[in-house]
Amino acid sequence: MISIPLWQTAEHACSYLDDRLAKSVMADPAFPIDTSIYSALIDQGFRRSGDQVYKPYCHNCRECVPSRIIVREFQADRRQRRCLLRNARTQVTIRPAEFDTRHFDLYQRYQTARHSREKENDTGVSPEEYMQFLGSSWCNTLFVEFTISDRLAAVAVVDALEQGLSAVYTFFDPDFAGFSPGVFAVLWQIQHAELQKLDYVYLGFWIKDSPKMRYKNQYQPLQGLIEQQWRPISSHA
Repeated sequence: MISIPLWQTAEHACSYLDDRLAKSVMADPAFPIDTSIYSALIDQGFRRSGDQVYKPYCHNCRECVPSRIIVREFQADRRQRRCLLRNARTQVTIRPAEFDTRHFDLYQRYQTARHSREKENDTGVSPEEYMQFLGSSWCNTLFVEFTISDRLAAVAVVDALEQGLSAVYTFFDPDFAGFSPGVFAVLWQIQHAELQKLDYVYLGFWIKDSPKMRYKNQYQPLQGLIEQQWRPISSHA
């Protein structure tokens, strides 16, 4: 058993649900975390953003449900099988979590295309901020490239843990949206976890009432950490 000091954040606007306030608890940045410790923490509902490890701690809301796919039981549905067929010639390259100008340019293009309204007054992030968000000084993180017709189509940021893979973030070239790169990135992680004989792929928080987070129940069987127990989340939930 490991005892980790936690900090509680002040209330702030919820990133997922309008008109709600959110709080988090964060591991003390001075506490030395490594991949082994994080492997245990993720099973308790924690996630990382850069070097920071946190989980929601909202007094009157339990909408953020940590979720994970059971790799050995996963069965692709018809839409996911079509995605695999579309990506039959997609090349996959696993690289270390190091700054790459091609990745950074793709990330900026993705952010501009997907969040242009939210970022009308935003000057963008610096390379340092980009790596602080996606990388980590202590975690075994991979930058997985997806190449289509000799063009970089997508990058998935993946943490390799003791019992599974954790999907941190995926960004892609809007020109390749028809290949469903976000879906393919998750399917690839499931396949890779199976090859590595890992039990789970962690998808972060499933939020039923958030359109951009609700999609995760399309990957079945999915479990959610509900009342401190991992329980099934139905595809119809």
